[in-house]
Amino acid sequence: MQKPIKTRRLVLRALKDSDVPQLTRLAGDWDVARMTARIPYPYSEAMAREWLASLAPGEFVRAVTFGGTLVGAVGYVPNDDGSAEIGYWIGRPWWGRGFASEAARALVRYCFTTAGFKRLTCCHFEDNLASARVVRKLGFRAKGVVETWSDARQGEYPARTYERARPLRAVLWRITA
Repeated sequence: MQKPIKTRRLVLRALKDSDVPQLTRLAGDWDVARMTARIPYPYSEAMAREWLASLAPGEFVRAVTFGGTLVGAVGYVPNDDGSAEIGYWIGRPWWGRGFASEAARALVRYCFTTAGFKRLTCCHFEDNLASARVVRKLGFRAKGVVETWSDARQGEYPARTYERARPLRAVLWRITA
């Protein structure tokens, strides 16, 4: 088990079976699920357990906790070209507090230092303006627009794609981490 990633306010730790009820409540909210590609709606505890059990080798997912309470999730999926695609979501009761930016920033740092990726990608649906702000704060560059499947919406919708190369200072992050 890898040690948790800590930020000023948050802890990013491995998901546990005991997280399933809160995970289901937060991710199962229509306003959260519809902004993701992989969360179906409605979302049941059985679906959450099945998802946890089906994570692919190399897929990295962490609970985002604030004061010991699960508030969202972050993670990455490695790509065949040696890069990784990151993703994140925060439950609606916790919106507007900067948790998505803080958690995603910690994930990006982890990807470039500990996991050793040289390039990251991400995307968000065009109607997800909050995620667009997070991605800009993280220094990603826009690449284009693609049609992306949404399990919750049951269709393909326009999504903006981004990428970010590992900064040279990531070598220094490794030394100080």
